[in-house]
Amino acid sequence: MKFNELKEGIQKLSDSLRQNAMVAVNTNLTVRNWLIGFYIVEFEQNGEDRAKYGTKLLQNLADEFNEDGLSYRNLKLYRQFYDCYPQIGTFIPKFFQKHFGEIWQSAIAKLQLTDSKSSEIRQSVIAQLEKPNQFDNALPVEKLLQNLSYTHLTLLFPIEDPIKRLFYEIECIKGTWSVRELKRQIDSLYFERSGMSQNPALLSKLVQENSEFGNMLDTIKSPFTFEFLGLRAKDVVYETDLEKALIEHLEDFLMELGYGFCFEARQKRIIIGNEYYFCDLVFYHRVLKCHVLIELKVGSFSHEHIGQLKTYVNYYRKEIMRSDDNPPVGILLVTNKNNALVEYAVADNDTDIFVSKYILELPAKEQLIHFVNEEFSKMSK
Repeated sequence: MKFNELKEGIQKLSDSLRQNAMVAVNTNLTVRNWLIGFYIVEFEQNGEDRAKYGTKLLQNLADEFNEDGLSYRNLKLYRQFYDCYPQIGTFIPKFFQKHFGEIWQSAIAKLQLTDSKSSEIRQSVIAQLEKPNQFDNALPVEKLLQNLSYTHLTLLFPIEDPIKRLFYEIECIKGTWSVRELKRQIDSLYFERSGMSQNPALLSKLVQENSEFGNMLDTIKSPFTFEFLGLRAKDVVYETDLEKALIEHLEDFLMELGYGFCFEARQKRIIIGNEYYFCDLVFYHRVLKCHVLIELKVGSFSHEHIGQLKTYVNYYRKEIMRSDDNPPVGILLVTNKNNALVEYAVADNDTDIFVSKYILELPAKEQLIHFVNEEFSKMSK
């Protein structure tokens, strides 16, 4: 065996097992979430004390768990998942038998049903999961779970029409779309446009040629995966090591300036609608009495960057700002090999007045640009 053959063999082995690990994480996460939804629906329909909790069941559960992965919002999604994809139940026995032998039955037993009536319910549950596949108009479950992450699936839950949902499943798998691309195609009414098109095959070809590809690494970066594995978002959400280093140094830089910055969070998770976002740095400014949100982008400036920052700023004004606070302000820093750019954003219609007011207390654009350029040049060597 030659050295290059050894290298290629190790590389193929490593890549293959890494891919298998990513698929396994996603499959376990998806199965867990479906089963939680299943448990919730079963309790709502058959639980002996279900009337005691009523519409507050999910909130009571979330309060008891007190963890991100089992929040009220997530529990609601899991129940919706079960309702949208009942065919996954046919995969559960095979999944547990393959990975855990007969232990899969204990998963059902965790409902802790003890009396005779509850025993009958448990047996009916097991029978329901073991009945043959009756979902002829659905993709094979294995194909669905191996190719779509749970984050992909959450975008499909709101689609009530099963044919429309199936259309996006097929197109997403065929094009190996990223989560962002799936959302973009749903928002662009691709299904409806395909139905009105005289040549749907040509439209599909054009869409796929211009779509953004995804990979299983995106699954590992999903907030749902962070929660499932007990990871901290700030440890893994950075696009590059360079971006992470810049943000860490920027945090120190701003604290050392003495402008009144009080550090609150790095990679602060923001939930808007059913989507997760992460703001790079969040400070509270004790002189201005407002939050300062900072986003750093390594690469060329895009108008989407300022739009994203304004979304964060508006969210803070609506959801976080106290009555005696001033409107939050955002600072966007963009850098590439050629130049650095700083833009300010505030959550107020009278933008110019507030920027003029804030600029007296915040670092000047020139100061921030100098910092970014200096750090970038040091780290890029």
